[in-house]
Amino acid sequence: MSSMEGEPKQTDAMKWLQEDRLEPPTAIQAAQAGPSMEYEQLLDQYGGLDSFSEGDVVTGQVVKVTSNEVVIDVGLKSEGIIALQEFVEPDGKISVRPGDHIEVLIERAEDSEGRLLLSRVKVERQKAWVDIERAYQEQKTIEGIITERVKGGVSVDIGVKAFLPGSQIDLKPVKDLDALKGTPIQCRVIKINKKRGNIVLSRKAILEEELAEKKRRALETLQEGADLTGVVKNVTDYGVFIDLGGFDGLLHVTDISWGRISHPSRLFSIGSEIRVRVLKFDRERERVSLGYKQLYPDPWLTATERYHPGDRVTGTVVSVTDYGLFLEIEEGIEGLVHVSEMSWSKRAKAPSRLYSVGDRIDAVVLGISPEERKLSLGIKQIFPDPWQALAEKCQPGSILTGKVRNLTDFGAFIEVEDGIDGLVHISDLSWTKKVKHPSELLTRGDQVQAVVLSVDAEKRRLSLGIKQLQPDAWEQFFESKEVGDRVSGRVARFASFGAFVELEGGIEGLCHNSQLEFRAPGGNLAMPELGATYDFKIIRLQPQERKIGLSLRLAVEPGEVDNSSAFAARANSQSAPFRRAGGRLPQ
Repeated sequence: MSSMEGEPKQTDAMKWLQEDRLEPPTAIQAAQAGPSMEYEQLLDQYGGLDSFSEGDVVTGQVVKVTSNEVVIDVGLKSEGIIALQEFVEPDGKISVRPGDHIEVLIERAEDSEGRLLLSRVKVERQKAWVDIERAYQEQKTIEGIITERVKGGVSVDIGVKAFLPGSQIDLKPVKDLDALKGTPIQCRVIKINKKRGNIVLSRKAILEEELAEKKRRALETLQEGADLTGVVKNVTDYGVFIDLGGFDGLLHVTDISWGRISHPSRLFSIGSEIRVRVLKFDRERERVSLGYKQLYPDPWLTATERYHPGDRVTGTVVSVTDYGLFLEIEEGIEGLVHVSEMSWSKRAKAPSRLYSVGDRIDAVVLGISPEERKLSLGIKQIFPDPWQALAEKCQPGSILTGKVRNLTDFGAFIEVEDGIDGLVHISDLSWTKKVKHPSELLTRGDQVQAVVLSVDAEKRRLSLGIKQLQPDAWEQFFESKEVGDRVSGRVARFASFGAFVELEGGIEGLCHNSQLEFRAPGGNLAMPELGATYDFKIIRLQPQERKIGLSLRLAVEPGEVDNSSAFAARANSQSAPFRRAGGRLPQ
């Protein structure tokens, strides 16, 4: 009975094990166990799978690595397999070898061949989720690698797939997201949903914290006069913004160079590192004014050691204006050539017609004022002063030939040399004619001769005369005539007080009304006719005033006694000094 009773028990155990697809005990195991082996003992020894379930994580040993899978012994009746792809590194290398112990996750009890299906990736993901949740709760930094660009941002591998929005990648917008592929970054988890497997990251949050910390440290130590190293962040027309590590400082265009610059971009580019000096720091408003030129000596401080009035220098035209041009003779030192110092000629052309920016020209230092940062230059001083030469070669009385350049109410301008005009005053056009306007005798463009009356080289004045080309008819008349002489003259015009008579040489005398009426043959009183020629008697000579008094009545009626003898005596006494002076008017 005992054998019959034990047989069903053994059969039941074997049947259960076979139904559960466990291998039956070997002969040695059965012999060792004896006929009294209990079901529970067999279950404990061969029922290992019952202690694990799908989704559990176990440790196994790599048995072998094939071309497409890795075989792992996890201590169960069947070996497990994992796709080789799970062990391929980004560089293509296999990261597993036979004998390695690794943690795996049981996905399914067995495949069609009775093997366990395992996963190493899912184990790593579970671990990653634990780390991610901890990082999210403690706001810690987590590392990852950008794998691809997706809509609205990039995908990041942090052990699991996470999303990094484009607005959270950097402090400023990133234009080329594709270029970030494969870039390792540090992020912070800002949103998590494990059920949906959603993770949102932010790199910007970390950068903002780092920037705030840098700014705090920098502001604590910042002081005026300090020299700092910064990075060019932006370039504008009015200056350059420099990143000083957490905050920006402005380098104004006027503090970039001691000299002139057309635009800050000519010297600086975004991203370049430069050395600057703190000029002003407003701690409350967190505003910093920077200087670049202050790192170098001011060239004006020693300018008087290098430049003196009269020195000849060479410079580059940096600006052309209506009133002159600016020359840079060294970096930081510019001089002004005023339009009046460009040519000896008063009719110098506009600076823009003679020079252009970038031209190299010579000039002479006229004056320097380091305090006002002014340097006066001249171009015409390189050449001889034509006025000095004119004064040396043209003495008063010299005769010059020139062209009538301009006519005005007060006279005519005669160009005697290039850039040198002389003035013929209206009173020096004729000895005898009463000229109301120079156009009565001259035409613009005429070539005429003139006598030099005076030359003032310092004041740039040349006085000329045209009437002086001929002898003074007045002088000749006063030299040759006396009161009482008879002269012939033509009645030129009448006035309310008498008639003007044209005498020899074109000079005029006045016949007063009291001396104008005469007794014609037959005894009748008569008046002279306009344009008619008569003999007149000189009754008055006033050389200094160039006045001649005439009498028609005394000339026509010679027998009549002149009742104005006393007046004639006075006139003769006035002309005596003139004759004693050799016929010239007393000065």
